[in-house]
Amino acid sequence: MELIEKYFPDISTDQHHQFKDLKKIYAHWNQLINVISRKDLDNFYERHVLHSLAIAKFISFNTSSTILDVGTGGGFPGIPLAILFPNANFTLIDSIGKKIKVVNAVKDELAINNVMAFHERANKISGTYDFVISRAVTRFNKFIPWVDKKIKTKNSHNIKNGILYLKGGDISQELTEINIKNKATIAPVSKYFQEDFFSTKLIVHIPLSSIK
Repeated sequence: MELIEKYFPDISTDQHHQFKDLKKIYAHWNQLINVISRKDLDNFYERHVLHSLAIAKFISFNTSSTILDVGTGGGFPGIPLAILFPNANFTLIDSIGKKIKVVNAVKDELAINNVMAFHERANKISGTYDFVISRAVTRFNKFIPWVDKKIKTKNSHNIKNGILYLKGGDISQELTEINIKNKATIAPVSKYFQEDFFSTKLIVHIPLSSIK
């Protein structure tokens, strides 16, 4: 929890309590439904919560923003971002029902009212969104066709609507495969967070205009 306070010192009292209670709730559910490895649970705030919040260092979501988290697993990056941006609207989806069960339990217990969660695949979900977020679900050449029709064309942020993807390592080959290497913005997470875990982590912004 100290890591969250270190990098986000202006969170409200309610947000502080929500972030503080996250680990306890996930630890409980992880005994019933394994959504986080034991090693990662020991480093929960660094490897899950803070990693998710890296997106918040790249963009501040506007009031009434709509964000689709594809392949959310147990709720990352969607749940931490929804806590940080209580006036934005988050839709979290995953193809594995038991993971969405955990997401719904977490949001209900913490009264995170700006999250909807569905057991669904991306190509089946309705509606369009300002941004699609995800954390290393698959390669870009597979991911983009799932979501390219789910992104709104009208921009309302200081960066263009599109995909915000948390990735690790060398992604140059992946970007070459989709022919947008010079159109994507790549931000090292180490630019925002000092911990060694983030030394190879990246935020990749792929604007809608580059994939249409």
